Amino acid sequence: MVEKKYGRGYKRIYCSYLYILLIIFGIAFMVPIIWMLSTSLKTPAEIYQHHPKIIPSRLEWRNYIDAVTSIPYFKYVWNTTVISFFSVAGQLFAAPLVAYSISKIKWPGSKIVFALIISTMFLPYQVTMIPVYMIYYKLGLVGTFVPLILPNFFGYAFYIFLLRQFIITIPDSLIEAAKIDGASEFRIYWQIILPLIKPALTTVAVFTFLGSWSDFLGPLIYLNEENMYTLSLGLRQFLTEHSIAWGPLMAATTIFIIPTIIIFFLAQKQFIEGISTTGNK
Repeated sequence: MVEKKYGRGYKRIYCSYLYILLIIFGIAFMVPIIWMLSTSLKTPAEIYQHHPKIIPSRLEWRNYIDAVTSIPYFKYVWNTTVISFFSVAGQLFAAPLVAYSISKIKWPGSKIVFALIISTMFLPYQVTMIPVYMIYYKLGLVGTFVPLILPNFFGYAFYIFLLRQFIITIPDSLIEAAKIDGASEFRIYWQIILPLIKPALTTVAVFTFLGSWSDFLGPLIYLNEENMYTLSLGLRQFLTEHSIAWGPLMAATTIFIIPTIIIFFLAQKQFIEGISTTGNK
């Protein structure tokens, strides 16, 4: 469109400005990460010096040793991994089922149910936080991982919406042909729908993992015992009343974000495909 109206020269200038803008935004997002890596390798004297430097004069690898030895770091990693794994499993179990039922199965009230599901997205977490906590408290589940995992087995509204938008792009002729061949509803879902929505499922899995891995408020509310802390809660132990161990804290945070970076790069292709093609028909 731009090329037809203004010619190739204008398009090149437009793309150049766009790339420059993206580079500026990319650098802006990278600065905190670079500063975190730099601080994790500095001595306390360099951290607090009046004119800080990005590149430390001496690499203080001791910060990484202190990060994993001064607190039960690997215990917190295990707790966080368990919660994240079952959260992802629950979301991938529930959300596609609900999304398929309201997009490809014709039943009375499906549109109303979908509208109700979407309406829950407008309800702030702070509104339901105390009532939900009281429910788990009455059930004796406070102090366990259950309140952090169980809600995922009912599906989140945003993920249901995301998968529903992806599923409606699948031609009905595929489902009708499978029914003619005698396939049951579950077989259609399992062997036709799920393989076709892998990019969207990857997107849901990545979002769920990132949310569970970095969640702070949920564990803060429901986990009381220190041996059940997640990494987000465990990192608070580097913050004391009178001082902050910035070196070990930044080292621990660096290790903390590595799994999220690895998972994103491993699932990058399908993740971007799931985001870019959702809702296109």
